[in-house]
Amino acid sequence: MTQASDFLTLTLYGALTLVAIAQFMAMIRLWIGPGTGDRILALDTMFINAIGIIVLLGILQGTQIYFEAALIIAMLGFVSTVAYARFVLRGDIIE
Repeated sequence: MTQASDFLTLTLYGALTLVAIAQFMAMIRLWIGPGTGDRILALDTMFINAIGIIVLLGILQGTQIYFEAALIIAMLGFVSTVAYARFVLRGDIIE
C-alpha cells in the first residue's frame, strides 16, 4: 500500500466513525424527542446517515452494489418520511 491509499483508508474509517456517532445521536433524538416533529426529523436524519454509512462502505470495499442499495434506501426514506408526516398532519395517508 502506498502512503496515499493509507491516508484514504484512515480518512474513510474516520468518516465512518463520525457518521455512526451521528446515527446514534439521531436514535437518541428519536427515542426522547419531545414532539412528533422532532421524531420525524430524527427518522429522516437516520435515513440520511444510513445512506452515508452504506456509501462509505461501498467506497472502502470498492463494490458497486452498495451504491444501488443506498439509492433504494433513499427512495424508501423519502416515501416513508412523507407518509409519516401526512399521517401526523391529516390522520390519513391516502385521501
